[in-house]
Amino acid sequence: MYYVNQEQIAVRLNAIPELSDVLKELASDWRGDKIQGLAQERALHLAIEIVTDVGSYLIDGFLMRDASSYEDIIEITGAEGAFPAHIQETLIQLVKLRKPIVQEYYSWKRTELHPLTSVLMELLPTFKSSVESYLERELK
Repeated sequence: MYYVNQEQIAVRLNAIPELSDVLKELASDWRGDKIQGLAQERALHLAIEIVTDVGSYLIDGFLMRDASSYEDIIEITGAEGAFPAHIQETLIQLVKLRKPIVQEYYSWKRTELHPLTSVLMELLPTFKSSVESYLERELK
């Protein structure tokens, strides 16, 4: 029997609808001002943290092999079927943004709409529902 911290996974997944709304609003009304730039940066950062936190909880709970990087978290959980294969590459692109956003923030191009902003508003809800279905399936 597995111990999967479903409560903490749910807390993180439940942040996705609001985050998707913000990403949609940013993408539809992009002006490239400082406030939008910082909001986009934070929204992307939250998306990264949600995806990697949920992945880490799945890896720990289902005793999957240890991840050596953020990309590895996505590859492991994707291989286990936690989300559809067609979103894996985009999730890898997302987690690769962590270093530029968190460590190289001084050179982040805040006035530009990042291409993932438009994509994530629809992909994150897919991730959410897929992980929820995966948990239902695996914890029967």
